[in-house]
Amino acid sequence: MASFVSWNCRGIKNKFSDLKGIINLHQPSVIALQETYLKPGDTLPLKHFNILLKNGTDDRATGGVALLTSNSFPTLPLTLNTTLQAIAVQIHTHSLITVCSLYLPPNTPVDQISLNNLVSQLLTPFIILGDMNDHSPLWGNPDTNTRGLQVEKLLNDHNLCLLNNDEYTYFREPTRTFHSIDLAMCTPSVFPYFSLQVGNDLHNSDHFPLILSDNRRQNPSIHSASRYNFKLGSWSTFSSLANITKEMVSDNSIDIAVKNVTEVLIAAADHSFPKISNTFKKQRKVWWNAHCRETHKRQRKAWNIFRRNPTTVNLINYKQAKANSRRIQRRSKRESWERYISSINSTVSSKKLWERVKKTSGIFKSSNIRILYNNGIPVTSLQDIANCIASELSRTSNSSNYSAPFLNHKIATEKKKLNFHSSPYAPYNTDFIFFELNRCLSEIRKTSPGPDNISYLMIQNLSDKSLHNLLFLYNRIWHEHSFPSCWQQAIIIPILKPG
Repeated sequence: MASFVSWNCRGIKNKFSDLKGIINLHQPSVIALQETYLKPGDTLPLKHFNILLKNGTDDRATGGVALLTSNSFPTLPLTLNTTLQAIAVQIHTHSLITVCSLYLPPNTPVDQISLNNLVSQLLTPFIILGDMNDHSPLWGNPDTNTRGLQVEKLLNDHNLCLLNNDEYTYFREPTRTFHSIDLAMCTPSVFPYFSLQVGNDLHNSDHFPLILSDNRRQNPSIHSASRYNFKLGSWSTFSSLANITKEMVSDNSIDIAVKNVTEVLIAAADHSFPKISNTFKKQRKVWWNAHCRETHKRQRKAWNIFRRNPTTVNLINYKQAKANSRRIQRRSKRESWERYISSINSTVSSKKLWERVKKTSGIFKSSNIRILYNNGIPVTSLQDIANCIASELSRTSNSSNYSAPFLNHKIATEKKKLNFHSSPYAPYNTDFIFFELNRCLSEIRKTSPGPDNISYLMIQNLSDKSLHNLLFLYNRIWHEHSFPSCWQQAIIIPILKPG
């Protein structure tokens, strides 16, 4: 998984499908875009990502930068006081780091004070990604221009490290030449952890994407656990393998019996269903088909031939393949759209209708995990985050928050002794019956499984014999007043209410 991607897209609206391709290929946590060509008020809806934009200031779509951060990671946008085309965000992946997307137009003068002011506002450690239109032998150009000298001075004055190597990042089509003008620079403390690679595909731009990989070992605890994909498996295989026997639930203690049943269900599910991970959600392109895939493959093949042998004939062949690929994609999008619209008819329910209207308009729910601060200090370790949340819950539910009349009533009520002795023949003390179990299973809704990864769907698809034995275990728990210790664990996700 790439940590960060930087790409001058040269207009994001007509490169949106290319952006999705980059995301699916590199799975970044942050994408820094330059030259988005968005006008004031324009937005960029993208599922599973939070968008931070700085668009052009006039009606003509020029310049502009953006930062796309995966909503799987805590983030906090930073407010920059600068006239430069720059935006920044703090994100916690392996550790807390600031990422800045910067675009310096080639024909717009930039003074050194503005660059110094920008760097001074970035919280350390930080990484600056962007197209700076700078030439210098330090990053692979044969010549040096004024902007290159400015960036060299910036690196030297602020003790920054350059992550670039000698790979070219920009293709100038009129002269058929390659240059290196897109940079990645960082503070020394994070320099050992990152390696930079330049992508080999332009993705219909004239800049190659920069791929920054974090060499530190990924912390698996910050991602969701894998789950079963019940759509691709076999329920008949599961039912035959998930054999809960009478001995399993009657000859052992409650804890051991529950453990045995859990192991049987998990083993049966492992043999019956593939697992999918929630760590990365791909960007869908519903219109993408085999014809699109084939023409895109030809375009990449023509580009690779031109890279190895940059002749006029090979350039023409590449441009023709590119034009053909774009034509096929436009046709596929149009046909997919017509099919989608045709599916909305009088038989569609109002709920489904509005779902499709929202999907068509690019309206969807977007979650944003914010970085947690305690007394102005960022809380980053999982243990500290849990302690911080628990401390806040303890404070808000403390008795000192109650009014005096309610507190007196609470104290008086808690002094009363409860009588737990009741008639064994009372309806609520009798055994659960098979009919009641089936009725409960037929009425439950689909919910996320707990730490044992057992879902209601798995229990619903057990054989009658296994369900009867499972019911025997439930009645044992009810009569012996012994609640299984593993059932006392839960995955709790605190959700911040709006406002």
